[in-house]
Amino acid sequence: MRLALAVPVVLLLAAACGGPRAPDQGSGKDKVNAGVIAIVDTAPIHLGKAKGFFDEQNIDLTITPVQGGAASITGAVSGQFQFAFANTTSLLTAKQQGLDIKVVANGVSSTGEQGKDFSAVLVKPGSPIKSAKDLAGKKVSVNQLKNIGDTTIRASVRKDGGDPNGIEFVELPFPDAPAALENGRVDAIWVVEPFVSQAISQGARPVAWNFADAADALTVAMYFTTSRTDPGLTKRFTEAMRKSLEYADTHPDEVRQVLSTYTKIAPEVIGKIYLPKWPAEVNRESVQTIADLALADGVLNAKVDVAALMP
Repeated sequence: MRLALAVPVVLLLAAACGGPRAPDQGSGKDKVNAGVIAIVDTAPIHLGKAKGFFDEQNIDLTITPVQGGAASITGAVSGQFQFAFANTTSLLTAKQQGLDIKVVANGVSSTGEQGKDFSAVLVKPGSPIKSAKDLAGKKVSVNQLKNIGDTTIRASVRKDGGDPNGIEFVELPFPDAPAALENGRVDAIWVVEPFVSQAISQGARPVAWNFADAADALTVAMYFTTSRTDPGLTKRFTEAMRKSLEYADTHPDEVRQVLSTYTKIAPEVIGKIYLPKWPAEVNRESVQTIADLALADGVLNAKVDVAALMP
């Protein structure tokens, strides 16, 4: 889940060119290109496509893998994607920058359960760090600085009675984090599934479940579009996503099956990972909480009108 955001001005100019969609002359369906990260979080859109939920809405859906939220937002603003997926903080940052984006559907949510969530902060088995408050003054890896990792980890530390101001965040891709923990480059790592289960199986110990700590039923990421997309198409895409989310949330076995079709997660790991939740509705209160925390921590540099981002 790459979370950085940097959109050159040239992309804003490019957004003025070209149409938002093209009809499929053969089937009569609207061709839609969605920029989506190939991670556990995005299982519903893949499952929904396989189940024909987008076909039911007269949408010929292409899912284009992207590296992270920055690529998703860049692609949507430039007109490459009609819809895309990005985490909450990246979307708040984009809105703060004045980019033309609007949320259309929930993406993925925390389970809210300590010990059973898809995001955790982990330490080595013999680490003196026993709980989140002990992270104060330590080196902690995040996959991208000044984003949802920093914000939610700080929330964990505060909730446990510690002071997060002295944490030194170190930027490391999730796949590289376990090795950095093992060789002592960092004192703790933040990872999401499948890396949570993999690291725990290798002896790492969780000291915080940061998404669960930050807000109840935290909305971690969402699907979005721009004003250039036809409103009727947006309505149909949203309806297909709602059905996909509801189906994924109630069919975990099928979620695990579809993960093998678009990720490189080993089958034995797929069977063990903690799955997130996929409610159909965005938890607006949790989005506001992240916006407030990010502003207080300096991740955002100005107050964001959350209501203007929401559908």
